[in-house]
Amino acid sequence: MKKKVTFRFYEELNDFLPADKKKIRFDHYFIDRASVKDMIESLGVPHTEIDMILVNGNSVSFGYIVEDGDDISVYPVFESLDITNIQHLRSKPLREPKFIADAHLGSLARYLRMLGFDVIYKIKFTDTEIIETALKENRTILTRGRELLKNNKITHGYWIRNEETEEQLKEVINRFDLKNDISEFTRCLECNNILELIEKEKIKDRLPSKVKQWQNEFRYCNHCDKIYWKGTHYDRMLDIIRKIRQNV
Repeated sequence: MKKKVTFRFYEELNDFLPADKKKIRFDHYFIDRASVKDMIESLGVPHTEIDMILVNGNSVSFGYIVEDGDDISVYPVFESLDITNIQHLRSKPLREPKFIADAHLGSLARYLRMLGFDVIYKIKFTDTEIIETALKENRTILTRGRELLKNNKITHGYWIRNEETEEQLKEVINRFDLKNDISEFTRCLECNNILELIEKEKIKDRLPSKVKQWQNEFRYCNHCDKIYWKGTHYDRMLDIIRKIRQNV
């Protein structure tokens, strides 16, 4: 016998829904016994984006078995509203912002590293490798693939909405409230290693003649042996950082 429940998704959770289900309370029909987590993810919303579920006004866990006639409200992570006494579905935020990006987010990974954030990225990462690394190293998964975030093992993950890199960067800074954690030009853009200041005299034989003449401050990656200085890319990077700080 077909059963019916009503759903209402709030705020950015609507990004995962078709137009006819966005920002409204809608009916959903089902036959088989199902947990509220499975039913929500069947509608396209990953569990990693959810912080609270109310069924008939009561807070429930992901394991709650949906019953005929239930009225279900689903909420994203709360940043300003105090819901201390209500059951949170997500574990507490990770102590420090560390990320792992999927194969589609190479440019975003470099931009985040430019701002000083710890981001692991490999173009040949498999989903299994991403999940295992995230859990082992307490990293938040950044992905353009919704299905990845539906994996039951994942505790911290975020689906990137925008397609353009600078907008993705703003999105992540906003979502994880990272504006005050920006520490630009402190990580290697290639390998994510922390850069160290190095004396010009130690590397002068490796520098182009004009760089040797006009630049005096250098940073060095002792992992991939790359040298950084304030070249033509520097002003472009500063412009991006300025926009981030002004707009987030």
